[in-house]
Amino acid sequence: MRILFAGTPDIAVPSLKSLAGRHEIVGVLTNPDRAGGRGRALVPPPVKTAALRLGLEVLQPDRLDEVVLQRIKALEPDILVVVAYGKIFKNNFLSLFPAGGINLHPSLLPKYRGCSPIQAAILAGDEVTGITIQRIALEMDSGAILARKTIELDGRETGGSLTGKAAGLGAELLVRVLGDLESGTLKETPQDTGGVSFCYRIRKEDGRIDWSAPAQIIERKVRAYNPWPGGWTTWGDKRLVIFRAAVQESTSLPAGGKTPGKVLGVDKGRGFLIQTGRGVLSVEELQLQAKKVMDWKSFLNGNGGFPGSVLGSNT
Repeated sequence: MRILFAGTPDIAVPSLKSLAGRHEIVGVLTNPDRAGGRGRALVPPPVKTAALRLGLEVLQPDRLDEVVLQRIKALEPDILVVVAYGKIFKNNFLSLFPAGGINLHPSLLPKYRGCSPIQAAILAGDEVTGITIQRIALEMDSGAILARKTIELDGRETGGSLTGKAAGLGAELLVRVLGDLESGTLKETPQDTGGVSFCYRIRKEDGRIDWSAPAQIIERKVRAYNPWPGGWTTWGDKRLVIFRAAVQESTSLPAGGKTPGKVLGVDKGRGFLIQTGRGVLSVEELQLQAKKVMDWKSFLNGNGGFPGSVLGSNT
């Protein structure tokens, strides 16, 4: 089967590699290189890097205009396979594929249609999420379901770790679906529109911690937005990202007037203890602006004034 593969971030790379070993990839559609890092040098998307190593033709248009459509048509693809490409397809594009298009979505559709289903599941405290392979439709993530696989959550997942797990399992599921499609045994099930929910593109500001929220909510935010944009706050005039934290049911330290964001002290087994709107959050790993990620002991060595301060405050 002749495949045009469309994808951009790391989550799409295992699928590209798995399909390249079993099918003919006639081209790889991905986003343009973007400026990144301190030097603002152009950085290729992970899918481009993987595609070039596989010796595949790469297309990186800003827009899917008529010139691009003609170039793709000349490749004579049978089917479009999408994993986190990042753009909406119109009918004139989808009509280029005789066998249509399929998409890997890291949630149990129709739950969490949209851009950030992995983070949404962690933020909500879900006990289970999953992967869905669906038909591509004009309405976002509304196509018929071709296959699903559940993922049990234990409450320790981060956005990064769950993305990695979904990437591997999704690649396996895609291979199976394409095999069923070729053999004529693939079954399609319309989505139950009664259970639709949505998630949205993550912004840097979404990671800001509201210390008046319960400790449980803040802990989920820290995990969901690890590695980006990070669950972050401010300490004085500097940005402080928290990478590892836990909810503390009880502590022997005073509540410090119950001031949300106050660093109550240090527990040798749990790290910094920070008051929240309900409960105490322990912080084991963090990163001060322009510094490297540190465990709490290393951070304390260079920042002795941290205990007793109030995070998220400019005073």
